[in-house]
Amino acid sequence: MRRRNFLKIIIEGFFAIAGFSIFPGKVFPWFSIRDEKDLLILSSGRDGSFEKGRVILANCAPLLKTDKFPDKRAIFRLLNIGIKHLTGAKKPGAGWTSLFKPSDIVGLKVNTLAGRMLSPHPTLVFAVIEGLKLAGVKEENIIIWDRTNRELKRAGYSINIRGRGVRCFGSDIAGYENEPEVIGSVGGCFSTIISRICTAIINIGVLKDHDLAGISIGMKNFYGVIHNPNKYHDNNCDPYVAHLNSHPYIKNKLRLTICDGIRAQYNGGPAYKPQWAWNANVILLSQDPVALDRIGYELIENKRKEMGLPPLQKVNREPKWIKTASELGLGEGDIKKIEVIKV
Repeated sequence: MRRRNFLKIIIEGFFAIAGFSIFPGKVFPWFSIRDEKDLLILSSGRDGSFEKGRVILANCAPLLKTDKFPDKRAIFRLLNIGIKHLTGAKKPGAGWTSLFKPSDIVGLKVNTLAGRMLSPHPTLVFAVIEGLKLAGVKEENIIIWDRTNRELKRAGYSINIRGRGVRCFGSDIAGYENEPEVIGSVGGCFSTIISRICTAIINIGVLKDHDLAGISIGMKNFYGVIHNPNKYHDNNCDPYVAHLNSHPYIKNKLRLTICDGIRAQYNGGPAYKPQWAWNANVILLSQDPVALDRIGYELIENKRKEMGLPPLQKVNREPKWIKTASELGLGEGDIKKIEVIKV
């Protein structure tokens, strides 16, 4: 233990000189950090609006003239159309501005567990960044992040801790809080990226099956912000996904959920299994995380039926936490009450 503490002191001193810390309880100095209470935005949108039950389903097929991912400009145009319909704004810039303000520090929580073939594509993520810039958010106040630098690199992202432009790094660099926070049935130490740095979150997940939770699209992606997600997979992750998403760090900072469904998977997740992957060619957007996951669930079930596989309920993998999240008031879980706008 003495040797470990000695090494920690040496390493911490090095990183302190470099200007940042990898240990819990520290923050990155290039951000203007206010009191923790000031970081908890009290609504999902800047003006207090929340489009409950509204999901945008953007069809990417017309952009796919080849097997390659559409370029950033094409995805950006499609995102802007979706944002206009989602927010009711007449122009894309007004739509982005209704959700974010120039002083925001925005964290883009991606899901890179499955590697390059089944992670949010960097082209989509950087199109989202262009939208944030329309709202006046500076590149230096945007963070692409996931659990580890290693996973981010495997998914095609370039790590940028202190360079110019958009930041990109893992919670293994930022560190986790020293003390766990309990919310419902969940207790975990949060990444300091979400607890101390970001004032707003965009959750960017993937349309995919999960061998325990049933699906892993939006809400399940936040398992990647606590230090002990392995403890919360019993009973198909119910009520754990719902309880975690009810924490103020998530509930009060989440402004937008986006699902990359251009490349999707209907069985065998969360790891990439090419035999069960397909080109769904869709992008989902919503301010309502529950409604988005419910529509994603439906898309996966439809594909399973098409391929001759039983419903998730029949194989004991029903994502029951969607109903629990709806009952907690996190969004609309009744598919009959969800408005799907196709663009």
